[in-house]
Amino acid sequence: MQITYLLNSGFAVELEHTLLVFDAYDDPARVLDEIFARRSFARVYFLASHSHFDHFNGDLLRRYAEQTERFILAHDIRHTVGARKLPSEKIVWMEDYATWHDDVLAVESFSSTDIGTSFRVEAEGTALFHAGDFNFWDWLGDTHENRMLAANGFHKQLKRMQGMTADAAFFPVDGRLEGAMAKGAEEFCAVTDVRALVTMHSVGFPLWQPPKDFFRVGHEIPVWSPTTAGETKEFAKTGEFR
Repeated sequence: MQITYLLNSGFAVELEHTLLVFDAYDDPARVLDEIFARRSFARVYFLASHSHFDHFNGDLLRRYAEQTERFILAHDIRHTVGARKLPSEKIVWMEDYATWHDDVLAVESFSSTDIGTSFRVEAEGTALFHAGDFNFWDWLGDTHENRMLAANGFHKQLKRMQGMTADAAFFPVDGRLEGAMAKGAEEFCAVTDVRALVTMHSVGFPLWQPPKDFFRVGHEIPVWSPTTAGETKEFAKTGEFR
């Protein structure tokens, strides 16, 4: 599996025969053009977790409509201008807690602590989780009441993910949250069984790496925190990035 960072929460994941593209809103390094010029795929899927401008761009996705098997889009994107730019017969609309599959890809959606959904997907024996904007949005300067609401919403959703397995999880570590920037990722990794963590939603912030006590003892996993559009990592079967 080869993973390339587009920007913000956008990633292209190349499997042996399948290309998965998550939350593509901008591609300043022209990653997608390079991938399509370099190789062909039996199936191409674009997934978008929600309608925020930094997660979904109908103009960008439309450029690859001919090569795309399905656009798998969160329900809140349905009434956007960008959605109307995509061929309707290729769109799969995902509600919260829904499933969809064909003979290559299986998708399970969860709710979010913002808008839209998060996704767990399986293809070619590989399982991935993309959080979208699901996170513990604990704004340290907010009121006690709002912080409690954020905590309750996050933990309620996290219970549905207890025991989730995935080869890699894409999860926000947003520097705007200051000292709380990694609380969501830390708790997510504590209750799931993911083999690697890819951090996202960190444009403009320096490289983040987990502190020594971030993972439970004996449950440490590789972490990749891309900062520059176009960065690429190979994900080995051993669970390592290289």
